[in-house]
Amino acid sequence: MTRFREQIARGEPIIGGGAGTGLSAKGEEVGGIDLLIVYNSGRYRMAGRGSSAGLLAYGNANQIVKEMAYEVLPVVKTTPVLAGVNGTDPFIIPRLFLEELRALGFAGIQNFPTVGLFDGDIRVAFEETGMSYQLEVDIVKLARQMDLLTTPYVFNPAEAERMADAGADLIVAHMGVTTGGSIGAKSSKTLDDCVKRIQEIADAARGVNPDVLVICHGGPISEPPDAEYIITNCRGVDGFYGASSVERLPAERAISDQIRMFKSIRLPVDARRAVAAAGRRALSISGQSTRSASRKRSKMARRRGVR
Repeated sequence: MTRFREQIARGEPIIGGGAGTGLSAKGEEVGGIDLLIVYNSGRYRMAGRGSSAGLLAYGNANQIVKEMAYEVLPVVKTTPVLAGVNGTDPFIIPRLFLEELRALGFAGIQNFPTVGLFDGDIRVAFEETGMSYQLEVDIVKLARQMDLLTTPYVFNPAEAERMADAGADLIVAHMGVTTGGSIGAKSSKTLDDCVKRIQEIADAARGVNPDVLVICHGGPISEPPDAEYIITNCRGVDGFYGASSVERLPAERAISDQIRMFKSIRLPVDARRAVAAAGRRALSISGQSTRSASRKRSKMARRRGVR
């Protein structure tokens, strides 16, 4: 955290990013990223599925993160890597699980999957049936007691206060599923809506702990100019976390652009003429063969008629 505070004092924002593959992690580290996060959603995202798949029962989220550790951690040289932890998982022993993550090489945790992304009746059901946001607060508090870095997602001022009170190092104001690309969300808040909401979250968190860091994530904040707009127009926003915006969207663009450049190559005129001539010869031979076969069938038919 000392390094991050010195960085902020120099006017440099903290930039964190999801790494759903080892290649993503390597590229992000070469680019100078400050933190890497391994989420279960990264596996779905980089398999061409929407990030929201990480919220549903397509696999054990905590187990997937442990599997992904063996792909990502060995190729990361110096950047701290955090684990996305499903704090509401009823089949973990929290302290033992966090010790296991530490032993794998993770430097800290973030609360994902999170019930914070649900609202309405389903959120009420989670809260009333033992899968509440408070469990995510509890595991963040435990992680801090174990000296792990904690960067929890929060979705409103009340959650920001709870996570700050739990001792979170860095609060991430989550604005919803990231827009853009082939599998991103199609609807979201506006950037100006986000400015107001993030400011409320930052103020609430610092009302509990004036030293807590606050960064933004998600929704329409999908490109560098979007993040710059938020950081410029909010007081005390210290950086940006990306997931789709740092691995999926860049990969979609780069691969598509590379293929378009390959497809823009034109064959030399002489080569085109040679291929066209060969095609005409092939058609001529094919036509001759067809006519010859037709004559043979006619002769055979006449012979059968004579008999």
